[in-house]
Amino acid sequence: MFLFKNKNLVGIDVGSSSVKLVQLKECKGGYELVKIGMAPLPAEAIVDKAHMDSAAIVAAIRSLIKTLDVKVQQAASSVSGNSVIIRKISYPVMTADELDEQINWEAEQYIPFDINDVNIGFHILGSGEAEPENMDVILVAAKKDIINDYLTLFKEAGMTLVVLDVDAFALQNVFEANYNPTPEEVIALANIGDAVTNLNIVRNGVTLFTRDIQLGGSQYTHEIQKKLTMKLDEAEKLKVSDAGANDETVLAVILQVNETLSMELFRSINFYVANNSEDRITKLYVSGGCSKTPFLLDTIQKRLGVPVENINPFQKIIYSDKQFAPGYLKNLAPHITVAVGLAMRRHGDK
Repeated sequence: MFLFKNKNLVGIDVGSSSVKLVQLKECKGGYELVKIGMAPLPAEAIVDKAHMDSAAIVAAIRSLIKTLDVKVQQAASSVSGNSVIIRKISYPVMTADELDEQINWEAEQYIPFDINDVNIGFHILGSGEAEPENMDVILVAAKKDIINDYLTLFKEAGMTLVVLDVDAFALQNVFEANYNPTPEEVIALANIGDAVTNLNIVRNGVTLFTRDIQLGGSQYTHEIQKKLTMKLDEAEKLKVSDAGANDETVLAVILQVNETLSMELFRSINFYVANNSEDRITKLYVSGGCSKTPFLLDTIQKRLGVPVENINPFQKIIYSDKQFAPGYLKNLAPHITVAVGLAMRRHGDK
C-alpha cells in the first residue's frame, strides 16, 4: 500500500519499544537472509503511534544501519493503529486504472476522516464472495500527517522510504512465504506488539478481516507499575527479568493481562465469525515480542478453542549458520516478524 517504484530495499519496523531491521535477497524459490538486527527505543519515544522523540528513533535507525553495515538506502516500513483504516468493500467490476480514477470519492463513505487528510491505497482481491457479480477490494487509508512523519523520519536517518505498508499485511507476507495451508483453511494471524495487536484473518492468500486492537505488552508494564507502585522503567525491567517471573504478585498481573488480551482477541475473531457463519478459524499464528509472555499462548488457545503457535518467519528462509546462529534467530523471531514481511516488498507489489 502507498507504493513507490523500487527494486532493492530493507524492511524497517518502527515499533513502540524498538526498531527492527531486516534485509533479504531473493533466491530461487524464496529468500536468503542478508542483514538482521534490533535496537531498543527509550520509554515513550512513541506514544499512541505518535513519534514523541523523533531524534531517538532516527538514532536507533542510524545505529542499526551502521552496526549491520547496510548499504541499501531504500526502505519499507509500515503503520497501524487509529490513523489507519482498512476496509474490505465490494465494487462493480472494473480495471485497476478505472478504480484508481474513482477511488478517492468512492472511498469517502468508508473513511471517518476528511478525505483530503488521507492517502488512499487499494488492492483488488478478485470476484466477490458475497456478490460474485462484483469484485472485492481492500481499501486502505492513512492520515497524511502520519505518512509525512515517516518520510521525514527516514530522510533524517539517511534512508529513502519507498514503501509504506500496513503491519497486518506485512505479517501476511511472512505467513505466505513460510507456510502452505490448504485453500479452505481460515487462518488468524496476530502480531502482539508493545502497544497494538494487529489481527489479520486470511484464506487462500486473501485477507478476510483485519483489526488493530489497542492492547499489547505495555499493558503488563503499566499494571505491574500500579500494583507495586514503582517507576515505569523499573516495572519494565521486572516484567522481563527472572525475578519478575518468580514473583507471585508479578505473575498474578501477567496472568490477569493474559486473560484480558485473550478476551480481546476472542471478541474480534468472534465478531468476524458471527458475520461469516460458514467460516471457522483453523489456527492462530502469533508473533510480536509480547507473544513470549509466560502462559499467554496457552491462555489464548484455551479461550479460542483452536491451536495457537508462534509463527516462524525463518521457516523457509535460507541463512548461513555461521553468520546467523539459529538460537539467536529463534530468540529474535517473535520481535522481527513484521520487519521480515516488509523486507519481502519489491517493485510492482500491490
